Amino acid sequence: MVDYVIAQPPQAAVPVAGGGLFPVRRIYCVGRNYAEHAREMGHDPNAEPPFFFAKPADAVVTDGADVPYPPRTENFHHEIELVAAIGAGGKDIAVADAMSHVWGYAVGIDLTRRDLQAWAKKGGKPWEVSKGFDHSAPIGTIVRAEGITTPLKGAIELRVNGETRQSADISDMTWDLPHVIAELSKYFELFPGDLIMTGTPAGVGAVVKGDRLEGSIAGIGTVECRIV
Repeated sequence: MVDYVIAQPPQAAVPVAGGGLFPVRRIYCVGRNYAEHAREMGHDPNAEPPFFFAKPADAVVTDGADVPYPPRTENFHHEIELVAAIGAGGKDIAVADAMSHVWGYAVGIDLTRRDLQAWAKKGGKPWEVSKGFDHSAPIGTIVRAEGITTPLKGAIELRVNGETRQSADISDMTWDLPHVIAELSKYFELFPGDLIMTGTPAGVGAVVKGDRLEGSIAGIGTVECRIV
C-alpha cells in the first residue's frame, strides 16, 4: 500500500450508460475543427492542420451539476462538442486503426473565458486560464462505442434557456475523429481514460448567471448544466 503524505485527490470520472464510471486521465481538445466556427473567430479554416490544447481531468462536471460563473471574465462562452473516450492507448496510431481505440462517446461543453483567450492570443501567451479553469468541462453520460451505428455523423445542437444557439452536424468537422486521433497520437501517447473534445460548430456565444445550457448529439446523448 502506498503511503501518501497528503490525502490522495479524488479520481475524476464520467458516468457510463448502463452503470459504472469511466475514469478520466487527461482531456485533450481540438481547436477550430469546424469551418464556420473558424470563420466566425476570424480564421481561415484551410490554413493549418489540427492543433490541440488541454483541460485538467478535474475540470469535468457531470450529472447536470451547476457550473459557477468563473472569476476574471466578462465574456463567458459555450462550445458544444462530441467527446470521444479512449479505451485502448497507443502512439503514432494509423487513421485506419483510430476508431478501434475509442471506448465510447459523450456530449460535452467546452466552457471558455473568451476575453482571456483573446488576451492570450494577442500576447502570444498560453491558453490555460481561458480553457483549463475549474468546472470548464461539463460532460454527459458516456455511451459505449459498440452501441453507436454512425459515430461520424449526427446533428449537434446547443440551446440556452430553450433557444438554439449552435446547430450543425458532426460530419461537418474539418478533421474527422479518425484523423484527430491519429494526429493527436503523434504528439502524445494516448492511454485508456483519455477524453478528446473534438471541436465546436459555429454559434458560440456568451452566457450569464441563471442560464441553463442543454446540448445534444443525435444518437449519442445529451449534456445539461446551469450557470450559477
